[in-house]
Amino acid sequence: MIEQDTIRLLRECDAGIKMGISSIEDSVALVKDIKLEEILKKSLQVHENLKHDMQGLLADYHDEGKEPAAMAKGMEWFKTNVTLAVNPSDGAVADFIVDGCNMGVKSLARYLNQYPAADEKSKDISKALIREEEQLSVAMRAFL
Repeated sequence: MIEQDTIRLLRECDAGIKMGISSIEDSVALVKDIKLEEILKKSLQVHENLKHDMQGLLADYHDEGKEPAAMAKGMEWFKTNVTLAVNPSDGAVADFIVDGCNMGVKSLARYLNQYPAADEKSKDISKALIREEEQLSVAMRAFL
């Protein structure tokens, strides 16, 4: 049970972190404010580090992780390439990031509750990702 819950939690976190990285990368290219760009790049680095740690744990279980759902990727692509193309303001980018962070926190909290038998390392990485998403969301408020 511990191993199954651990792998399932790590897979969901892997898909979520890939989604977050993609959203941040797409957003960085659109911002004009240097401070906003710095915040996004710093968060991107934290996300990359957590992804690396997570994929190391997945490798320990001989698992390759999980890709984000096609629907979620499609919605992210649409919002970035269509909505932000129409209104490429820093406020619109910040709003996009806040929405993504909120979805990420909600999903990750659900998975932590859904897989209570996951090992502590996996839970700790999940919690670190939740904290990063929460901090990024708060940092975006100044740009809304």
